[in-house]
Amino acid sequence: MAGKDQALHMRTLASLTRGLAAGEFSSRELTEALLARIESHQPALNAFITITAELALLQADRADKVRAAGNAGPLNGLPIVHKDLFCTQGVLTTCGSRILDNFVSPYDAAVVERVAAAGAVMLGKTNMDEFAMGSSNETSYFGPVANPWDKKLSPGGSSGGSAAAVAARLVPAATGTDTGGSIRQPAALTGTTGIKPTYGRVSRYGMVAFASSLDQAGVITRSAEDAAMLLGVMAGHDGRDSTSVDHPVPDYGAALGKSVKGLKVGVVRQHFDEGLDDECAARVKDALKTLEDAGAELVDVDLPNIGLSVPTYYVVAPAECSSNLSRFDGVRFGHRAEDPEDLLDLYCRSRGEGFGAEVKRRVMTGTYVLSAGYYDAYYLKAQKVRQLISQDFKNAFERVDVIAGPTAPTTAFAIGEKTDDPITMYLNDIYTIGANLAGLPGISIPCGFAAGLPVGLQLVGPHFAEATLLASAHQYQQMTDWHLEAPGDFE
Repeated sequence: MAGKDQALHMRTLASLTRGLAAGEFSSRELTEALLARIESHQPALNAFITITAELALLQADRADKVRAAGNAGPLNGLPIVHKDLFCTQGVLTTCGSRILDNFVSPYDAAVVERVAAAGAVMLGKTNMDEFAMGSSNETSYFGPVANPWDKKLSPGGSSGGSAAAVAARLVPAATGTDTGGSIRQPAALTGTTGIKPTYGRVSRYGMVAFASSLDQAGVITRSAEDAAMLLGVMAGHDGRDSTSVDHPVPDYGAALGKSVKGLKVGVVRQHFDEGLDDECAARVKDALKTLEDAGAELVDVDLPNIGLSVPTYYVVAPAECSSNLSRFDGVRFGHRAEDPEDLLDLYCRSRGEGFGAEVKRRVMTGTYVLSAGYYDAYYLKAQKVRQLISQDFKNAFERVDVIAGPTAPTTAFAIGEKTDDPITMYLNDIYTIGANLAGLPGISIPCGFAAGLPVGLQLVGPHFAEATLLASAHQYQQMTDWHLEAPGDFE
């Protein structure tokens, strides 16, 4: 009886919600089916760091009882996975790093709390670039994640495990974090839907920090409709997080029906430069034409300082990571060097053994730009440029409702292709970083294929315009089927 019309793993959150409500299957049946699928495909994809099968079945049974009692929450019985930098009580939280490979969190992050309170079932914690530093999911201590579309390719990063798990139909939805594009870029490379909300829209409490003024939690799903369901539960003010904004959360689901007719879509000239792959550019232009045919108005806009976003980001983010990661010293928790000679030896060897190469690179860069004699030349100047970039967006949004363009400059690239060239790797986020520097919401949705691999369309909106982004994405997905495409080995 379980999902006779469609295999359970191919159904979206919205479809699974209807199936559970109609009694087509139970949460336990759904959970068992997906856990079996994860066990089967995990060796090839390496999308998970921890699989919480026992906990998931307990939560599923509880969800079935709650539903039978007529008290089902908005996510009751629905399976989800969390990126492994959200603290989860009693479960490993590693951040993809050796330095935390034995850390069991004593509490839940706000995102984990809210999703659980809505009735969701946690199937596990997903693999990620170490401390969210990376664009390919290759810096993880637990090994790289494979892209379900071609297992020789990267799924992007740092939320690559979450994106791969959703793309491979191992789970319908996942949480992620986005510091410079780490939800949107892997969503583009795996053919999934990923949204980074406005900075402060979702609580960062219990989310292990990389760069505190840039990090924001979000979601990776199969569709904008599913993203609206999950984000609606996660969003909202939290007094435990000093960066959380007390701003009303609209009903994202109710906003999905809004037409794109009359929507002013800004097309950034600077995003269609020589760095963009020709086929990717063609697919994005096709998507813009689809929106235009549906009644949207395309408007050329300029972001004159957007070309400075990558160098600005790679001063600000390492500076903040240098400060945030100073707590990992081998004293209170995490990896501790054996038989230290003295306190300095404990610090040096614990951090030297615990951190990977990319984390060390960024910590050293950040410490340098914050040091006496260099603060004004680098960090202060970067913050000034950040304000110029933010003002560019503000000026553009005086003329348009959203800004559209490519999410990534290319389709998925080979694992190992860019690991020896950090600058080339950093340029994967060239179109996404600006939204983080300005604290703006952004969404990536599938808009076609180039050489058989997914291409993403990015929409960026003004602060707290998540409802507009989700509605625009949903309307586009009603006109196209790109978001329904699944990798051939995982259908």
